[in-house]
Amino acid sequence: MTKEIKFVFFGSSAFSQHVLDVLELKGFKPVLKISSARDPLPIDKLREVEADLFIVASFGKILPAEIIYMPPHKTLNVHPSLLPKLRGPSPIQSTILLNEQPGVSIMRMDEGVDHGPLLAEQSIDISPWPDNYAVVEEKLGQAGGELLAEILPRWINGDVEEKAQDESGATYTKMIKKEDGLLDLTADPEVNLRKILAYHTWPGAYFFHERKDGKKIRVRVTNAELENCDIENSLKTENCKLKIVTVIPEGKKEMNWVDFLRGNQ
Repeated sequence: MTKEIKFVFFGSSAFSQHVLDVLELKGFKPVLKISSARDPLPIDKLREVEADLFIVASFGKILPAEIIYMPPHKTLNVHPSLLPKLRGPSPIQSTILLNEQPGVSIMRMDEGVDHGPLLAEQSIDISPWPDNYAVVEEKLGQAGGELLAEILPRWINGDVEEKAQDESGATYTKMIKKEDGLLDLTADPEVNLRKILAYHTWPGAYFFHERKDGKKIRVRVTNAELENCDIENSLKTENCKLKIVTVIPEGKKEMNWVDFLRGNQ
């Protein structure tokens, strides 16, 4: 670096923290960190710090144009998908659910949703694939931090070319709700496994188990695997099935699925 880069970091998730951890290890430390998406944005404070640029990584609040364009080098966003695919609030979950190629993008923010011009993109190989949300989030966050650290000095020096996103390839993700985690155990085993992995951190994948006495118990699946199929290599047979390994019954601690069945017939 030819000079210290002054930036404000906006991030309110574990993904954000992974990005920031890498940046700080590379010597890039924010002059101000905004970690609460619920609190009012400190506009006066943002002006006072006179940052070179703002950096956003999974902040959870849409920034107004007043903030996006405030610093001289504008606002960059680290997004955990290969834009323009999977814009919006749940790109990591959607990558797992839809079997998309994992990756990260660095873009200059504009007033659209993940719409601004791209500065860099990188595909990330994750093996085994698919993996659970927390693992994918950490690997993409670290990769995003590495990619951003590499281009930051060049961006400040004006040596990074912007590339408009291809709008014809844009796809969008939705806000995840609790009910999205409901499993249909008669559905495609691969679909259920991807839901278990994608919703591992929140809201959790669950179903209702009915005992012989008619009582229904809400059961969250914390670990599962597929038998007689290898979806990483696109190998499935008619005997492919979901094998539940561990669960958390409502009001109980995590336990082995076999032990749960033994006590809840």
